[in-house]
Amino acid sequence: MKKHNFNAGPSVLPREVIEKTTQAVLDFQGEGLSILEISHRAKYFQPVVDEAVALFKELLNIPEGYSVIFLGGGASLQFCMVPFNLLEKKAAYLNTGVWAKKALKEAKGFGEVVEVASSADANYTFIPKGFTIPADADYFHITTNNTIYGTEILKDLDSPVPLIADMSSDIFSRPVDVSKYGMIYGGAQKNLAPAGVTFVIIKNDLLGKVSRYIPTMLNYQTHINEGSMFNTPPVLPIYTALQTLKWLKENGGLKEMEKKNIAKANLLYNAIDNSKMFVGTANKEDRSRMNICFVMKEEYKALEDDFLKFAVSKGMVGIKGHRSVGGFRASCYNALPIESVQALVDCMAEFEKQNAK
Repeated sequence: MKKHNFNAGPSVLPREVIEKTTQAVLDFQGEGLSILEISHRAKYFQPVVDEAVALFKELLNIPEGYSVIFLGGGASLQFCMVPFNLLEKKAAYLNTGVWAKKALKEAKGFGEVVEVASSADANYTFIPKGFTIPADADYFHITTNNTIYGTEILKDLDSPVPLIADMSSDIFSRPVDVSKYGMIYGGAQKNLAPAGVTFVIIKNDLLGKVSRYIPTMLNYQTHINEGSMFNTPPVLPIYTALQTLKWLKENGGLKEMEKKNIAKANLLYNAIDNSKMFVGTANKEDRSRMNICFVMKEEYKALEDDFLKFAVSKGMVGIKGHRSVGGFRASCYNALPIESVQALVDCMAEFEKQNAK
């Protein structure tokens, strides 16, 4: 039975990327060694990092004056590194979900933090609007896509201060005007690579402005100066990331990805909105293309477990919703084919036909 991978992360990767990674695990570039056992300083690995950086810059059209680095620790470590490197007196944060809240909490250890707006009271079902960003803040931090609650900021915001974005779960899903951001970061395990590598895109002139001592390992400048080679980098995930970047380029780049992601999201949201049984949880204007959250309508709540079992029997993987929302979540990242979304839609329709009153 064909499996349809809707896992929120780690998540679906292009089949050819997995195959190329598998080959490198067995024999990296014909060297007779696995990529798992080569030195990260070997002459044949440095070009992997260099090409990955070059493709980041090409696909995202990153302007001059920015650096791209690969780190460990996931986006969660960035919650600490961002304020460590950038917060001198005050920072502003937009609270749109669990990860945004964690980033905000961490920053409080480094200076004054202003929560400019929050949708917590509504269980994060919408993206706040009409807020004011303090002009004297060192930076303004946002989380562009909220995997748990299924909301997404789909436009590049204007900010009077450097804009910092956690794009863990929607990077490379659409074109982004990087020039509007001071920094973009994310764990790569959604749209780019297996777990283990974190990407950071940072404007160079933001650095070196805080008065505190920054431990060497936590200083962005360290990793820029050393080309992501200050310590042993996550070799295998970087290699896989490179294969995904090549796949993105070969498949039309980010404009084509956005077109496909819109088509997938529309297909599933239309099925939800026209259903007697299912209902979406996020405000329509703020719906995520990446993580589509839905529950049973009140009169059918008792059937949620039955539908989950039915969906699993039809090959659906990873659609159980996060405990904070309940119900179901379909993560539709770049590598998920529209055929899988159609299979889920058909599964929902079949269950509804059998069980709707």
